[in-house]
Amino acid sequence: MHTYDVTVTTAAPPETVWKLLVDASSWPRWSKVDSLDTTRSAGLDPDGDDPVGAVRAFRTGRTVTGERLTEKVEGRLLAYEDAFNATLRDYHARIELSPAADDSGTVIHWYGEYGTSRVLGWFMPRYLRKFMQGMAEGLARYAEERPFGADEQRPT
Repeated sequence: MHTYDVTVTTAAPPETVWKLLVDASSWPRWSKVDSLDTTRSAGLDPDGDDPVGAVRAFRTGRTVTGERLTEKVEGRLLAYEDAFNATLRDYHARIELSPAADDSGTVIHWYGEYGTSRVLGWFMPRYLRKFMQGMAEGLARYAEERPFGADEQRPT
């Protein structure tokens, strides 16, 4: 099994980061994925608070990968597993949010474990760690630049 483990701190409050994280429709705005594929997704919440069991399908280039939400602790933890992905096996990931030590923002801890083919075994660990670092950094930056408060509409 391979792993990745990235941590990023943002000045944005945990509530803002959480709202972006649980709303699959916001991911193309802040992450490295190109779009949310609603035809291959299932159980998404129309108000942007995807529940446990929802399958979120993301397109990056020509590749579509799916993740099934497996655990959700409001404002603190979002966990998911592979629903469909041609290159990864037994993929499980967790995203934990916690207040920064000085209460001036949020620590985003994103980590996962997966298997892959022998052919991709030399390439995938480095690639996925860099990709996931970019995901966490994108979330942190977007949350700082575009606060997602009660008076703001949900991303489209």
